[in-house]
Amino acid sequence: MTDAIWAWSARQTARAVRAREVSAVEVLRSHLARLDAANPAVNAVVRDLRREALAAARAIDRALARREPLGPLAGVPVTVKENVDVRGWPNPNGVPAQLSLIAPDDAPVVANLRRAGAVVFGLTNTPEFSLRGFTDNPLHGLTLNPWDPSITCGGSSGGAGAAVALGIGAIAHGNDIGGSLRWPAHCNGIATIRPTQGRVPAYNPSAPSERPLAAQLMSVQGPLAREVRDVELALQAMSARDPRDPWWVPAPLKGPPVAKPVRVALARLPADQVVDADTVACLGQAARHLEDAGYAVEEAVLPDLDGTWQLWADLLATEIALLQEAQMNAVGSPPFRQALAGLRVLARPLDAPGYMRALAERTRRLREWLLFLERYPLVLTPTTVRPTPGPRADLGGDAALREIFHNDLRFVSAINVLGLPAAVVPAGLLRGQPVGVQIIASRYREDLCLAAARAIERRVGILTRRLWAREAAPQARRR
Repeated sequence: MTDAIWAWSARQTARAVRAREVSAVEVLRSHLARLDAANPAVNAVVRDLRREALAAARAIDRALARREPLGPLAGVPVTVKENVDVRGWPNPNGVPAQLSLIAPDDAPVVANLRRAGAVVFGLTNTPEFSLRGFTDNPLHGLTLNPWDPSITCGGSSGGAGAAVALGIGAIAHGNDIGGSLRWPAHCNGIATIRPTQGRVPAYNPSAPSERPLAAQLMSVQGPLAREVRDVELALQAMSARDPRDPWWVPAPLKGPPVAKPVRVALARLPADQVVDADTVACLGQAARHLEDAGYAVEEAVLPDLDGTWQLWADLLATEIALLQEAQMNAVGSPPFRQALAGLRVLARPLDAPGYMRALAERTRRLREWLLFLERYPLVLTPTTVRPTPGPRADLGGDAALREIFHNDLRFVSAINVLGLPAAVVPAGLLRGQPVGVQIIASRYREDLCLAAARAIERRVGILTRRLWAREAAPQARRR
């Protein structure tokens, strides 16, 4: 099974297409066959764009025949999350009432992928308004985890994570305002990078208005892939300039050298955090992998993690309550309204002066983290401190929601308010379920995150190959 074209890495695929060892159409047909075979069991891809994808693949093959230069993702099939604009397609964001919202043009991240040679062939599932960490909605239904249907595939980029883990596309697009790239990467046994705010341009031409300020500071677009090197390749393509995003920064993808050995702060867990010992042990194993690779790892207390997490929750919930909640509740499903109400319970409501003070407080907290990252260029944290919950665990009431987002995912969501880059890479399997760890760096030092993620990956291996081997085993027995 792993000799199939759909199982190739993005780098291997682009290299083979440019060398004319395989055509872009052959590559796409392999991924379409995988889509047809694997997607019905998980419901990850919810829009099939094969007709226009085949036209794009044929155009790439014609360009190859004319010996025209091609981009770094030449012929690589990718999926796009159904909450950014893909020209001519609806952008409902999981909401039936928004089906008539047709994208007049590609979002910058989609345009950048196409210019790099990628072939967009499917749109992936997301929860309503992309505001749950669990991928389910009344428009397309529930997306299942390919490793185990009893646990969530994560969210809000859960469809993206499940698809790429199964080999439906070599790269998946996602986005992240509270962990929506990193949580699905953990759940599905894949790698990702949450880029620094301003690294990847963002804009939806179909949007009727601009997002609130804190949301603009916290939300980013990014890639998910099975291999860290493919995450790097996709990030390079996604990061190209687009004048439609005033926040875009022309920062180099590789920063200046860091003194060796690179110091890594292994996050000390807060005293109030309820943890599962086996899950946390995976973090310790990842730390040892980094030490074996030459990193200097030492335990350290992070700068007020709990206060930073609370700032994220307060700003996000306040903007939603004041500017979006009424419209969302008017068209959202009962489960969505329940989850949204739970988010309000997690946060402290802010009045106008409180909101302004919170935005100012963000600067102080970011300064503290940047100074900490001068001493420790990398921070290693858990993605979650307990086993992955069920596919609708956030509907278990306010207490369950707080356990998930404040207790379990505190290290993930807190980073969003700071706008810092953070990678997630698999650390192994625990009782047959993937476990990932998070690596944080200073602004625009995604290169340091990804280098450390590669060091862990070299020791753990590409986890999804075990998923495919498990899938192939019953087929072999039947033959």
